[in-house]
Amino acid sequence: MKILITGTAGFIGSHLAHRLLDRGDEVIGIDNVNDYYDVSLKEARLARLHTRPGFTEVRIALEEREKLFAEFARHRPERVVNLAAQAGVRYSLENPHAYIDANLVGFCNVLEACRHHEVEHLVYASSSSVYGANTAMPFSVHHNVDHPVSLYAATKKANELMAHTYSHLFGLPTTGLRFFTVYGPWGRPDMALFKFTRSILAGQPIDVYNYGHHRRDFTYIDDIVEGVVQTLDKIAAPNPQWSGDEPDPGTSRAPYRLYNIGNNEPVELLRFIGVLEDCLGRKAEMNLLPMQDGDVPDTYADVEDLMRDTGYRPGTPIETGIARFVEWYQDYYGAR
Repeated sequence: MKILITGTAGFIGSHLAHRLLDRGDEVIGIDNVNDYYDVSLKEARLARLHTRPGFTEVRIALEEREKLFAEFARHRPERVVNLAAQAGVRYSLENPHAYIDANLVGFCNVLEACRHHEVEHLVYASSSSVYGANTAMPFSVHHNVDHPVSLYAATKKANELMAHTYSHLFGLPTTGLRFFTVYGPWGRPDMALFKFTRSILAGQPIDVYNYGHHRRDFTYIDDIVEGVVQTLDKIAAPNPQWSGDEPDPGTSRAPYRLYNIGNNEPVELLRFIGVLEDCLGRKAEMNLLPMQDGDVPDTYADVEDLMRDTGYRPGTPIETGIARFVEWYQDYYGAR
C-alpha cells in the first residue's frame, strides 16, 4: 500500500516507517523536524529512512494546510497514520499554544485532507493521558474520560471527538490509539528512561517524582509498532450493537474505534530504575520529589479489545526492553 505517516522524524513514526517498508509498503513521511528536543537525533532517524527504497520525506508542518493538501493530492495515500503532535505533559503547562496549533489545528487539517482525498483509513495517536483523574484500573476505552488534568491530554481527547465527527458525517474510518509510555532504542530525550540513563552515566542525580511510586504501563517500541500495523490493516467498522441510550465511548454507529495499546502490566518506577541500574552496572543517586502538576500516579492499559480484534500480544518484558535501549544508547552516544 501507499501509506502516509506524519511524525516520521519522531520515535514511534520512524520505527513504524521501517516496519511498513520492511513489508513492501510505500511510505510518505511528513515532519517539520521542530526543536522541541534534539534536532540531530530526529535528523539521524530520517537519515536511516533515506537509505530505504520506497521512502519519501516531506518537510512541512500540519498547520500548513495548503501544503498538506498538495502532498495528499500528489501522493494519493490509501491509508494515513497521524503521529505528529506537540508531545509532553509538562511542557503543555509552559507553552499551551504549541498544543493548540499542532494537536488541534494540525489534526483538523489531517482530517480534512483524508476526507477530500478518499483515504481508506486514518489511524491516529491518542494517549493514556486522556484518562486524567480516572482511578478505576485497568483503564478501559469503555470508561468515560471527561476529566483531563493537562492541556496535552485535553487536546488528545479532542482529537478523538474530532475523529468521531468525521467518521459520523463523512464515513471516514478512524481508529484512535491510546499509547501507554512507549520506550526503546531511538527514544525521546524528554522521556524518563532517556533522562535517567544520561544522568546516571554522567554521575548526576535523577529527579524521581511521586517518590518513585508511580506505576506505568511501560510498552516496548516493537510491541507498539506491531499494534499500530495490525490496527492499520483492520479498517474501523461501525458497532451494530451501539446504543445511544447507553453510549459506548470506545465504539460507535459510525466507522470509529478506540484502542488502548500498552503492555497490560504496570511497573513501579523504582523497579524500572532498578532494572536500568542493573543494565548500566551503576547505582542511581535519586532526588525523591512529590508528584508534579498534570501528572497521574498510575497507568494500566486494558488491551482486551485490541487483542480480540487484531490479535495484538505485547511480549517484551522491561528487562529485555531496557537492555536493548541501553545497548543502543551506549552505541549511539559512545557512552559507557
